Amino acid sequence: MSDTVQTVALVGATGDLGHRIAAALSRKGVVVQALIRVGTSVEKQARLRATGATPVEVDFGNAAALKTALTGAACVVSSLNGLEPTILGLQGRLLDAAVAAGVPRFIPSDFSLDFTRTRPGDNRNMDLRRAFMARIDASPIHATSILNGAFADLLTGEAPIVLPKIRRILYWGDADQALDFTAKDDVAAYTADAALDAAAPRFLRIAGDVVSARDLAITMQRLTGDPYKLFRAGGIGLLSAVITIARTLTPKTDTPFPVWQGMQYMRDMSSGRGKLASLDNDRYGTRAWTRAEDVLAPFAASNP
Repeated sequence: MSDTVQTVALVGATGDLGHRIAAALSRKGVVVQALIRVGTSVEKQARLRATGATPVEVDFGNAAALKTALTGAACVVSSLNGLEPTILGLQGRLLDAAVAAGVPRFIPSDFSLDFTRTRPGDNRNMDLRRAFMARIDASPIHATSILNGAFADLLTGEAPIVLPKIRRILYWGDADQALDFTAKDDVAAYTADAALDAAAPRFLRIAGDVVSARDLAITMQRLTGDPYKLFRAGGIGLLSAVITIARTLTPKTDTPFPVWQGMQYMRDMSSGRGKLASLDNDRYGTRAWTRAEDVLAPFAASNP
């Protein structure tokens, strides 16, 4: 990594993960140009400035303006979240502008399980990442994707795994299947390091913790003092059938995470197909990774 001050262009900084990445980059003394849509609210811009980033309003549909906004950046980091119009459309225009501006490096919004090992057609959002991977790999820019399993923050309720009201750990398939979890702040901090690493490989795989459903049951019992039992909802085949039914009955939506999409993600984790085969946790030195227990401790305390 260079000792000179670098400029990183960040897109998606008004989102949850993007905001954390902006703060992590700023803490490293990086000049963070946070590209935002024209007309972004004063409140959102103020939140960005509070991280140390500089909001830069740009018309994402104007190739020339986008190229100008990216000129001089050492790396473009995308934390965009959405479906095809965003992941392939907007992110694609961002890629084209980065190439035109001569930006040497690009970190796409691939923060997820290992979609390179999953089956095409099994997970809509992973298919979009796979499609963008083909596009960026055909470009002259140096790309680095960061894969982090699932966000550990989801264990506190958003992901239906830890069920404190009935003291159960819900799982599909094998209770001993290893699952990768990484806290959002850890992902952001690691991404900041990767953005400054000119020699970063095509893929970096990280996990703050690797635990099974059985491990989670033991952890929750230790944290609460109450017995937590495993609740097997069914096998992977049954989960696939439930996904098909849920998708059929769900009205068409533009949201990136309808219920059935969460189920698809759970299937990729529970089947082991999305498991991170090797980890690059120590590439940027030893750090205190947030463990599943760290995330669950305050959650357990508030759900006696």
